Amino acid sequence: MASPAKKRKLNSDTKKAAVPATKGIQYFFAKQQQNGSSSRTTSEIQQNGSQSEKSDEQLTDEELARKLQAEWDAEVQASNQRQQQLQPEPNTSPALPAPPSPLKLSVSPKVDTAKSKNTLSLSSVTAVEDQVTATIPLDESPLTFDPSKYVPQLQESWAAERGKSSYALLTRCFVLVSSTQSRIKIVDTLVNCLRLLIEGDPNSLLPAVWLATNAISPPYISMELGLGGSAISKALKQVCGLDNRALKAMHDRLGDPGDVAFEAKKKQSFTLKKPKPLTIKGVFESLVKIAKTQGQGSGDIKQRIVDRLLQDARGGEESRYIVRTLCQHTTMLIALSRAFLLSKPPGADFPTREPAELAKLSKEELAEIWSRGEELVKASFARHPDYNDLIPVLLDIGISDELPIRCGLNLHIPLRPMLGSITRDLSEMLTKLQGRDFACEYKYDGQRAQVHCDADGKVSIFSRHLELMTDKYPDLVSLVPKIRGEDVQSFIMEGEVVAVDQTTGELKNFQTLSNRARKDVAVGSITINVCLFAFDLMYLNGQPLLDRPFRERRDMLRSLFIEIPHHFTWVKSLDATSQDSEPVLTFFKSALETKCEGIMVKILDNLPDIPYEDQSAAAGLLDNTKPTTTTTTTNKTPLNPPPPQKRSRRKPLLSTYEPDKRLDSWLKVKKDYSTSLSSSSEPLDLIPIAAWHGTGRKSQFWSPFLLAVRNEDVGSLEAVCKCMSGFTDNFYKANKAYYDPAIEGRTLGKKPGFVEYYGPEPDVWFNPTEVWEVAFADVTVSPTYTAAVGMVHPDKGLSLRFPRFVRKREDKGIEEASTSEVLAGLYRKQEAGPAKRPMEEVEKEQEEGEDIMDEDE
Repeated sequence: MASPAKKRKLNSDTKKAAVPATKGIQYFFAKQQQNGSSSRTTSEIQQNGSQSEKSDEQLTDEELARKLQAEWDAEVQASNQRQQQLQPEPNTSPALPAPPSPLKLSVSPKVDTAKSKNTLSLSSVTAVEDQVTATIPLDESPLTFDPSKYVPQLQESWAAERGKSSYALLTRCFVLVSSTQSRIKIVDTLVNCLRLLIEGDPNSLLPAVWLATNAISPPYISMELGLGGSAISKALKQVCGLDNRALKAMHDRLGDPGDVAFEAKKKQSFTLKKPKPLTIKGVFESLVKIAKTQGQGSGDIKQRIVDRLLQDARGGEESRYIVRTLCQHTTMLIALSRAFLLSKPPGADFPTREPAELAKLSKEELAEIWSRGEELVKASFARHPDYNDLIPVLLDIGISDELPIRCGLNLHIPLRPMLGSITRDLSEMLTKLQGRDFACEYKYDGQRAQVHCDADGKVSIFSRHLELMTDKYPDLVSLVPKIRGEDVQSFIMEGEVVAVDQTTGELKNFQTLSNRARKDVAVGSITINVCLFAFDLMYLNGQPLLDRPFRERRDMLRSLFIEIPHHFTWVKSLDATSQDSEPVLTFFKSALETKCEGIMVKILDNLPDIPYEDQSAAAGLLDNTKPTTTTTTTNKTPLNPPPPQKRSRRKPLLSTYEPDKRLDSWLKVKKDYSTSLSSSSEPLDLIPIAAWHGTGRKSQFWSPFLLAVRNEDVGSLEAVCKCMSGFTDNFYKANKAYYDPAIEGRTLGKKPGFVEYYGPEPDVWFNPTEVWEVAFADVTVSPTYTAAVGMVHPDKGLSLRFPRFVRKREDKGIEEASTSEVLAGLYRKQEAGPAKRPMEEVEKEQEEGEDIMDEDE
């Protein structure tokens, strides 16, 4: 990393060595203004014979600009004269453009696009924003929004681009979504945008969905753009005529890269080439080309593509969302399901619903119709998470029961894993699963893996994030032929990869496993050995097993595959019922002694006749209602009995495998993090977003830290607490180095637009990149923090009492951090107790006693 002095020298050398390719109009006339010379009109330059004889290389910048303007005016005039000859009727020919002011050049009237295709001009970038899409009420209710009113006008404006829909439509959608926190408005806006594409340009629907989910391919296909912040910065400097100092000042002031692009584009008042409107398909194809470009010279090719995208972006908003696009995976699936319930592409014959009829239904009836379609789309995507396959099927058959069949489980395409729900302790788990048989399994401290093998012996291994990691575990790939029995042809298996001592079988922690190389690992160079502890079988010999009970899936796994000690085996387990509290407790303690995180508890059989009543969920409906005292007679009969508790509407718990769902048929039980704080909650995965300068012995470090949860509905980060406990001095030093303001992209100059926090201003804002596991005593209502605001209190959020850092979650990205819904669920599950003290009082107490509490230091 160059020093500040070195940076200044490099920037100075850069300015001397190269001149930006595109200059602002102020540059062209700087020399004239300095000399105080009088301005000359375009016609005067044309009449100057000596000037016209110069080559372009000999002309000054001012003379070249005026020459280009004169050529453009002459061609416009010639074009208008030709039109007059073809249409001699009076008052029908377009008026000639007025001569442009020499110091205020602007876009002239439209001409025949075919004849002026290659015309160079001085055009105002800020004046070319798309006006057609700006008037479309995309945030209107889908039940009143009529795409047929706008599709003809849009198609007419798209005609110049071979009928391809403009990127301006998607940008308009992004702007409206970013301007609201209402989940209803977000879904409505996406639905209406998708309907316009379905009915007006179905071929652009798939690229639009990818762009709106901030991706260009499913996670198991490695297509990374390979672009850093420097490529964007370089493009902005070249396209907008900015220098390093101006761009850095803008970044420090705004923080968000998209906002920087917006401001930079606004400063690009003029350009020598009229921008070619971006299309949705064109932007997507450009990103794919960037991802696929490799080899010598690939950096320059990628840079040129980025330059062109930002050059052709019309107005600041398109530039903003070229750099920063929307990320709403769950919301996109909901929007797709509703869009295809209401609209279909030209020529399709699948049935749709009439918006006018749906508008007459009650909220409950409408919600039932929406939910049916959403479940079909979500279930299909969970089993086959690839929009490249889902969108064509939707365009063909719409929302149909056939959808999960046409877009279902496939080998070498990972399904989204099933997740376990949170429990506070063993007693809560035993209460929830009363009357059911269940299996307790060790929860190993490793990496979850999904192993696919086809009849030809091809093996694919995927992570919990659906990323391909076959190259990381060649030892597991070579193990597959040895573990599958004679009757096994193809399978999809799930298990935990754990670092082990293959001589003794001793388990090692996740940190050891994370030190293993991630790519192009050779079997002979492996120093960290692993064992695969299998726990589920989802596919066997061409047949999905997702609808089979867990007991049956587990029996097939153990009977059809061959155990190889310390290389491949099953998770250690214990079958029990809610009456077996002592054996379960003993098993739980043995898991902790074996360096496991805790246990997983899974229902063994389907019992649809036993209704599932989650008492904590029912109690959550009455969060803000205190129990009333009843008056009783001598025989203890209540005179005013309390109203019956509202029953949960949850369906009976089943033991099937439910991809991408977090259900109580799988429960996680982990060790309480601190008995001194009487913690009864599982740690949360939080995102560090800011910090303050430390005091006392911590004055040279950052402390405390501001942490946040994710709001899945709007894609924002909501501040939940300050954390100042659980850190070691080594951690503080490493953290200070990691978030060094001198490292580009680590810290921000101001609060990002996607962060929700209105408390005291931190000393530094972080670019969110990490996930920290944080334990705590309990959850409390807070007037300061915005996490889960409105979920349990109309205008207050939730916070954590006595948060304590546990570890960095290097195995998780920020998209997997805990959500505000999870936080609200934990609050609802808390047992009734004494009123919580205000967060300000708790934080003050914690700050005063942090050195006492923080024994790690």
